[in-house]
Amino acid sequence: MLRLIQEGQTEVYIPDDNDPDIPTASASVFYNPAMEMNRDINVAVTSVYVKKLIERKGFEKSNITYADAFSASGIRGLRVAKEVGIAAVLNDWKEEAVSLIQKNIEHSGLEETITATCMSADKLLQSRKFAIVDIDPFGTPSPYLDSAVSSASFFLGVTATDTAPLCGAHLKSGMRKYAAVPLNNEFHSEMGLRILIGSIVRETAKFDKGIRPLFSHATRHYVRVYAEILNGAGNADKSVKELGFIAWCPECKRMETKNGLAVFMNEECPVCSSKRKMSGPLWLGKLKEVDFCNEIISELQSLPLNKKDEAVKLLTICRDEADIPFFYDQHQLCEKLRISAPPMEPFLDNLRNEGYTATRTHFSGTSFKTDAPIEFVLEILGKQP
Repeated sequence: MLRLIQEGQTEVYIPDDNDPDIPTASASVFYNPAMEMNRDINVAVTSVYVKKLIERKGFEKSNITYADAFSASGIRGLRVAKEVGIAAVLNDWKEEAVSLIQKNIEHSGLEETITATCMSADKLLQSRKFAIVDIDPFGTPSPYLDSAVSSASFFLGVTATDTAPLCGAHLKSGMRKYAAVPLNNEFHSEMGLRILIGSIVRETAKFDKGIRPLFSHATRHYVRVYAEILNGAGNADKSVKELGFIAWCPECKRMETKNGLAVFMNEECPVCSSKRKMSGPLWLGKLKEVDFCNEIISELQSLPLNKKDEAVKLLTICRDEADIPFFYDQHQLCEKLRISAPPMEPFLDNLRNEGYTATRTHFSGTSFKTDAPIEFVLEILGKQP
């Protein structure tokens, strides 16, 4: 049995007994309503980037191709094809999923725009090039990054839902999948996002390509990266230069980052002499481009979307977030000082008044970023009324 639902401007059939708590591997065809905001943002991001391809490259919209390599019900790729107006290939390895995708293609009247395929994601992506490649697997995208970056000519979207390995809760699993050492601490969500981007950079570099993250975020149970592909060995080298390591002191919370793939960092914390923990390699560059975020916000505001307000709020916080690797958690710092947490904005204003950058982050309501030394941050916190 199927039932009809609508997201954005697109209607799709999903299984009537769909349960978002059932893992993809166990469900016949999986549809996750909790990812609607993710798909709303994906439509807006794709629309903005397609306009740039038309302006910069002189492409006809009909010649811009989009690959949704893990389609399931097809909702992500269907929405892009219908609401952005570009050609799409919707792929899944399950025959039941492809049958449903085909039904949804016919229901949407998009037979001339969308092609449904039934094969592994790797096989699809190794067989041809696409202007835009989107991989949104259940769990880690790591096994598919090689084929995804080789297939994507201009733009790449990657989702990872294996946040426990990415963020250090499952340390050995994270090391195996991403060839990086994560830290399971208060900024683990940003840790996972930067490890994922770092992994993408190392894959693209093998093909003499670099990337420029245009918008990236960590939300609830997943992290998501939208990156422009930059061709050429020079661009690959520039991206690799943005990789590096972080040394973090669990006692005084001091952080130190250092670019490079073969760096030396003292284990002893220069502030409190405690033993620091090291993490990397990971991305130390920007997580977003401000102008691109503004364009996404404008696009979101122009579209009929169920999750518009949530999406605009997320984009706005990400846009205004300082381009500083890693954040502090105000409540954890206050717990260390054995004081109550003060209101966030007056506290940040005090840091700004001293000449430092200080912003909220999208990672949590109690997190902030600043270029102020940790000793000064603690001093300011201790002076709060």
